[in-house]
Amino acid sequence: MRSVQRLVILISLSLAAMAAPAANTTARLVLSHDSARPGETVWAGIHLRMAPRWNTYWQNGGDAGGPTKIEWTLPAAITAGEIQWPVPERKDTAGMITYIYHNDVVLLVPLSVAPGASAGVLDLSAKVSWLECAQECVQGRGQVTAKLAIGAESKPSSDAALLETWRKKLPESKPASFARAWWEREAEGDKRPLLIEWQPGSPAKQFDFYPNTSTNVVVTTATEVVSTQAGKVRLRKAVEKIASNWPNEIAGLLVEKGDGEKILAAHQITFAVANSSTPGAAGAPNQIGDKKSIWFWLGYAFLGGLILNIMPCVLPVIALKILGFVSQSQEHPRRVRALGLLYTLGVVTSFLVLAGIVIGVKAAGQKAGWGMQFSNPQFVIALTVVVTLVALNLFGIFEVTLGGRTLDVASEAASRHGGAGAFMNGVLATVLATPCTAPFLGAALGFAFAQPAHVIVLFFVTVALGLALPYLLLSWQPRWLKFLPKPGVWMERFKVAMGFPMLATAVWLFSLTTTFYGERSWWLGVFLVFVGAAAWTFGTFVQRGNKYRALGLLMVLVLLGTGYAWALEAQLSWRSPNADNENTPLLSHAPTGYPWQPWSPGAVAKARAEGHPVVVDFTAKWCLTCNVSVKPAFESKAVIEKLKAIKAVTLVADYTRYPPQISQELERFGRSGVPLVLVYPADTNKAPFVLSEPLPYPAPYGPTILDGLDEAGK
Repeated sequence: MRSVQRLVILISLSLAAMAAPAANTTARLVLSHDSARPGETVWAGIHLRMAPRWNTYWQNGGDAGGPTKIEWTLPAAITAGEIQWPVPERKDTAGMITYIYHNDVVLLVPLSVAPGASAGVLDLSAKVSWLECAQECVQGRGQVTAKLAIGAESKPSSDAALLETWRKKLPESKPASFARAWWEREAEGDKRPLLIEWQPGSPAKQFDFYPNTSTNVVVTTATEVVSTQAGKVRLRKAVEKIASNWPNEIAGLLVEKGDGEKILAAHQITFAVANSSTPGAAGAPNQIGDKKSIWFWLGYAFLGGLILNIMPCVLPVIALKILGFVSQSQEHPRRVRALGLLYTLGVVTSFLVLAGIVIGVKAAGQKAGWGMQFSNPQFVIALTVVVTLVALNLFGIFEVTLGGRTLDVASEAASRHGGAGAFMNGVLATVLATPCTAPFLGAALGFAFAQPAHVIVLFFVTVALGLALPYLLLSWQPRWLKFLPKPGVWMERFKVAMGFPMLATAVWLFSLTTTFYGERSWWLGVFLVFVGAAAWTFGTFVQRGNKYRALGLLMVLVLLGTGYAWALEAQLSWRSPNADNENTPLLSHAPTGYPWQPWSPGAVAKARAEGHPVVVDFTAKWCLTCNVSVKPAFESKAVIEKLKAIKAVTLVADYTRYPPQISQELERFGRSGVPLVLVYPADTNKAPFVLSEPLPYPAPYGPTILDGLDEAGK
């Protein structure tokens, strides 16, 4: 009945709209930049200004109204994202609730400039249509245009401040773990009550849920506050089914208000709906956060950091640290302790830098994730060069030394060279740890990334302490060092031998660049040859030679300069990776032996509608754990046979280039990075669930996947 009423209202509004011209709202296109560099994201805004008493509508108009629509006409080098809707007002007119904007609003749209975009001035235009209402409703239309210059310089526009103001009015995106929802009881016909519960982060007195527009259900605008006890809020919403099945997920805004309808906080969330009257029903994903204290998640973070020490990402540098302790094992204990503290300081400092990056990315309105720096091709190239130099240093091609004046200033506990080496080992361990999420770590950071800045810092420091603990303990217990061999000739051989796993790490990093540069990547190999030649020249003629030192140093500069100018700049064009759309799905990293398809929300919905269980493998080329543990498990004979038996649809969510849509999906399931294996049961009334990491690491992933497939096929 409710749907029929809404249909009658919308028909009436449409007839009214055709009867009068639009004259009460104006539209213009504003940009955050007058000029932008290739590969940059520019914010566009449709600025709607309404006459007094007139209003336009949010993406869901409520009991009446309709959303503003934008039809872009853009050059090939520009790609428009989805509309970002500021938090609307709730308007109650004789019991009819609508979600509106009055006076003015800026609807924000991210515009991505292709990395290979040519310099020049581009024309941007869009057809904008909206419904404006006062006592009557009128359909408004407008054509808006703007110009954007593409070049070497990024220059903000005069409207940048306006856009930044409205960006601050966007709702804060929250993971599914922020709230939980469940059906209060069985359906009566096509209607069913839904309960939503969360813990507010503001001193609010009023609470509401504004549902997003949906083609499957109608969530009524009326909201009943059931309880506000124990710091939690529980709301009841009536849901009317349109499609054949009740939904497993519902999206919208959780709104916290103060006096006079003032909005204190608004959280954009897509939460899973448990098919049970029990709030904590099994099967509803990510019902965390509200059920466990912050101390629980800090414990998870510490254990995750501890386990990182044996992850394949960090293994190449473990030998370096052990070698350093062996070399100092016969020295005064204070020296060894100082090196352990400096190593810990290097780890903690690096994690604090990562925390700052995450906080900055979140403050800029973007998605933050663990390992996100590996989606930056320039970072991957720089790290490849650094790790190659570390390998060459271990081979003895050149040595890392510092001047003697610094040694005099250093404390008695550790020389400048030893201290610098210990600190940099901590930095390197952190950098190489970021492509992996250890057991416990993914869930803990998924919780932390949704928290305020000070909590994020606390979690990152906790992970750092877990990573550094084994070596800190070793340095402070010199008695344990007596079990290690005494220093001798074998150490030099061991040092050279450890150069090979480090060189293998460099090769792995080099392979990541093909994702960004394609066949041009081999020019990075050419540059590394120049780097190797420069390192050999430096070690032979500058460090160990008595003659021609000045000439040797000049040759080092010539080699590095030539390699950079010719290989990196002219041939690789390392600052301009391929202009592939970052949202283009990849299948190159999918397991073999079974048909895998690119992940998308539509692919999941289609497969489930056809009665298939769905398995989603969230992976990335730079994720070693994904490729050495999860992928082989999916390629095992037992798992492939099970997939065939239950007729599962398998999807790959490739996170290599850090696509925003996958970042959002990971966040919904309480994760900040990959790997993640998500399973949707064949029964559409059952919620999806996350496969937990097998323990103790490195345990086989196959049995865990088989157990999940058994559950999915029921």
